[in-house]
Amino acid sequence: MILRFIQKKVLTFFRDLGTYTILCFNILKYIPRIFKDRKLIIDQMVHIGVNSLALVSIIGIFTGAVSAWQGAYQLEGLASKNILGSATTKAIIIELGPVLAAIVLAGRIGASISAELGTMKVTEQFDALESMAINPVRYLAMPRVVASVIMTPPLVIYATAVAIIGAYIVATAFLDVTGSVFMNGFRNSFEMKDFYASTIKATCFGIAISTIGCFVGFSTEGGAQGVGLSTIKSFVICSASILILDYILWNFLIG
Repeated sequence: MILRFIQKKVLTFFRDLGTYTILCFNILKYIPRIFKDRKLIIDQMVHIGVNSLALVSIIGIFTGAVSAWQGAYQLEGLASKNILGSATTKAIIIELGPVLAAIVLAGRIGASISAELGTMKVTEQFDALESMAINPVRYLAMPRVVASVIMTPPLVIYATAVAIIGAYIVATAFLDVTGSVFMNGFRNSFEMKDFYASTIKATCFGIAISTIGCFVGFSTEGGAQGVGLSTIKSFVICSASILILDYILWNFLIG
């Protein structure tokens, strides 16, 4: 019984992986239509990017604030005042900014894409598009993926900047660290390779969030209940994928 269950799960995993890979190739096939479908892409860029700014701002400011407190706790002693800026900002740029922002976007964007496409799937709107000779992958998936890839890096950069501001405020207001000491530590530890690594991570996270969201949405079955399950499934898979990608990219880019 247990072996049969494991076998079923393994087969389902590889079947879904194959379907996901085919979807990604189909999306790539329509990339040359970016200019023709620019209105669809711009609409998704507004939804994914502009409408996420408030949420990303909140996440960023408190990520920085907590990082400053945690850094001061881990670096207890007089030396912590001199290195708090460098230690905190480096961790935010390389790790905390991209990962936490991406996980939040997985909940807002990945789940939203799955819910939208899943609802269209169970209400047979895909069939309506196909009856009008409109390919759902070109019309629905490609604009969302392109918009996510374009907007995720700026959102992560913005979240990182806000997080550094949050860390600066906490350090200067509550941890008895002067602004010049904090900023000197930031300037001395900042390296462009860290910024590039963060941007590459953000791009990969954007690809994962959007393609997984589209895949789960296209695979939705079972009416309203199926849409709800797909939304949860999308967030879980996106979050796990972000953490796995973070580990892999760390070894390639920084490790």
